[in-house]
Amino acid sequence: MATKHRSTDTGGRTVVASNRRARYDYDILDTIEAGIALQGSEVKSLRSAKAQLKDSYAYVTAGEAWLKGVHIAPYSHSSGFGAHEAERERKLLLHRSEIDDLRRRIETDHLTLVPLSVYFVDGRAKVELGLARGRKRHDKRHAIAERDMRRDVDRAVADRRHVR
Repeated sequence: MATKHRSTDTGGRTVVASNRRARYDYDILDTIEAGIALQGSEVKSLRSAKAQLKDSYAYVTAGEAWLKGVHIAPYSHSSGFGAHEAERERKLLLHRSEIDDLRRRIETDHLTLVPLSVYFVDGRAKVELGLARGRKRHDKRHAIAERDMRRDVDRAVADRRHVR
């Protein structure tokens, strides 16, 4: 799900879209930050937070990393030559060693590359990728139960502090 508004993260980054569902469907083992090769109208559309990461993924092929399924809505003031296709594949900007390491880990450990969020750092569009392993239904239930238990403990501790 994409956020409807931009928010500033603690690292000085402006989050444009986040994929909250990915953290529910997958166990995130590691995260990687990558740049995205974008057209001008895509950058303007991203700045107005018109992106969705639902059902998107990344893959490595022929020594290059690609992002597929990310929907960036066409910019309202561009048409014809300046417009872009909403769900085109976008190239990810990574160092050769990072791409080789990703390819190796994906193939040997049978992992998936899932985009977790799209954000701006110093005016440059970045995507946070997660190396993930899919969860089974019972794993999802277990994760929900753990989260609820942690939330209850935190509430109890907070209530205890306010009583004094």
